[in-house]
Amino acid sequence: MKTDISKLTEPEVAAELQLLAIEIAAHDTRYYQEDAPTVTDAEYDALRRRNQVLETAFPHLVLEDSPSKWVGAAPAAGFGKIEHAVPMLSLGNAFDEDDIREFFARIRRFLNLAEDDQVTLVGEPKIDGLSISLRYEEGKFVQAATRGDGRVGENVTTNARTIEEIPDRLSSDFPAVLEIRGEIYMSHVDFAALNETRKASEAQVFANPRNAAAGSLRQLDPSITAQRPLRFFGYSWGEISEPPADNQWDFLQRLKSWGFPINPETRRCDTPEDIMALHAGIGAKRALLGYDIDGVVYKVDRLDWQNRLGFISRAPRWAIAHKFPAEKALTVLKEIDIQVGRTGALTPVARLEPVTVGGVVVSNATLHNEDYIIERDIHIGDTVTIQRAGDVIPQVLDVIADKRPEDARPYKIPDHCPECDSLAVREVGEAVRRCTAGLICPAQRLERLKHFVSRQALDIDGLGGKHIEAFENDGLIDGPGDIFRLRDHAGVLRGREGWGDKSVDNLLDAIEERRSIGLDRLIYALGIRQVGETTARLLARTYGSYDAWRRAMEQVSLERNNNAEERKNPDLIGDAYAELCNIDTIGMTVADELAGFFNADNVENRRMLDDLGAELNVEDMAPPETTDSTLTGKTVVFTGTLETMTRSEAKVKAESLGAKVSGSVSKKTDYVIVGADAGSKAKKAADFGITVLSEENWQDMIGGAT
Repeated sequence: MKTDISKLTEPEVAAELQLLAIEIAAHDTRYYQEDAPTVTDAEYDALRRRNQVLETAFPHLVLEDSPSKWVGAAPAAGFGKIEHAVPMLSLGNAFDEDDIREFFARIRRFLNLAEDDQVTLVGEPKIDGLSISLRYEEGKFVQAATRGDGRVGENVTTNARTIEEIPDRLSSDFPAVLEIRGEIYMSHVDFAALNETRKASEAQVFANPRNAAAGSLRQLDPSITAQRPLRFFGYSWGEISEPPADNQWDFLQRLKSWGFPINPETRRCDTPEDIMALHAGIGAKRALLGYDIDGVVYKVDRLDWQNRLGFISRAPRWAIAHKFPAEKALTVLKEIDIQVGRTGALTPVARLEPVTVGGVVVSNATLHNEDYIIERDIHIGDTVTIQRAGDVIPQVLDVIADKRPEDARPYKIPDHCPECDSLAVREVGEAVRRCTAGLICPAQRLERLKHFVSRQALDIDGLGGKHIEAFENDGLIDGPGDIFRLRDHAGVLRGREGWGDKSVDNLLDAIEERRSIGLDRLIYALGIRQVGETTARLLARTYGSYDAWRRAMEQVSLERNNNAEERKNPDLIGDAYAELCNIDTIGMTVADELAGFFNADNVENRRMLDDLGAELNVEDMAPPETTDSTLTGKTVVFTGTLETMTRSEAKVKAESLGAKVSGSVSKKTDYVIVGADAGSKAKKAADFGITVLSEENWQDMIGGAT
């Protein structure tokens, strides 16, 4: 079992969140991009759920390269890319009745609803297929894109046209611009027939219907896709030129009228009891549906409430996926290896006797850290229960003690890095040991290079982790800046096995395209601990340009170094440090990581930044879309209890109008909005001469902020 959260220290939680982010990212790539998952849905969901529980208990430790901050994987090479006008997000997960009741409660809290206000949801089976967005203009089908990483997907328009259930033209009464979102899937009968045909022709068979559907849609030859029995269910919309309906249910009826199939198991539910009954009913007939599902999705029916609830970085607040139980299996733990990550963390990995769980062969499982091994008394040679809860590395649940062989061996995590033999230290309060060598350690240097070109960072077409490893081993690259000097080695590249002139030219052209990179992507690409995609965007938005951000971070480091460690008040450390901590969701933990990265003693980091500065054109962060809003660029702080909306809703509204929401008052704050029982923040605002607004004044302001 996983360690009880109440027994974890903050450093232990931070370490576990980092491990979860790495594992989930790897499996998302295998699932979304390679169509070849190595773990079950149950295992994947267990890791995401653990991540969610930790983040809920320790919101100030959320990593931003956490799974809660991104979705899917970058589009693969071979197809053109399409940027989604409206991001294709994922869903939060529920696993039991308590989660469902909490979902209802969150909706009520956010919307400030009374207990007797009815909250109606629409529930439908969660199809285990490939998400797609279909664009219609004036009723004509013009474009299809896969989800990709949620922001950019693959252009599969030609292939999608071959699917019979996707209409080429819509009937009357359609919006001028309409993006239909849904799922491409393959039925059990068609899947079996396809594999029989492939067996007869001695072709490799597909592992499951989801892989078959994804592989069929992503054929470079559309004639192959046309031969595959792909089907479609519609369930949502993206960009649309007019409101689709007043509620989710009526929108689905419009989908039917336009000729799109919707799932016949879809129902309206008014209470948690209705939801549980629907989940149980669909679960009972799961094997008889004729296609794969892995749960039931619930969406708030009223569209005006959906608009108010809005989104978090990865998922809508108004929808949730109620997953089916995880699948388990017994196997033997044959060995434990150590992997060294980009932050120096030593992660023990279980090597298992291969076992099939939910149709997927599992041979590896993370063991997180040495406490995880000690608490479960895990020995090499033990028979263990593993659980596959999604598309991520499985987790070892427990040891079957009475099956322990006499030659089973206890395991002790090494106190030196297995890659460079430097001392590996477990700091007080932390759950992981870390190699102390920094970028001198070849494993850390290599992992940072892989992170630098990952999907949410530089995302260079044709340059993946395996290529980085090969180029680094051969001495072609040593640091990130060397990637942009690979053209100097074009002759060497052309002589490598598997690299023709065309593939080398494509790679070099893709690298050139990334010489201009957004500030937020560069910050994320640097691989600074605790700085993931969302935090990178916050930093880019706050400081605007690369030069301004770097100057500010160097000042933050200087102020931190010049002040005693025991000081816990950011204002006492320095103005730059306080400004950084005042960014909403960025606290002293993240600020200290940034200060450490920019420490003058970290010569390697400074050299890397100088080198990149000479190779890259770092684009300033674009201003918010609401540039005509009177709140654009303003910093606001909420304090006290609001009556007309919840604090969360107020924050979402302010950010939608271009404002920056801070957690504390500083000299750079523009407005402090005070509710009932406002405390010290209101007094501090008065002392600084900052404009203080009542809730009524705030409502008047945002009502006119257009």
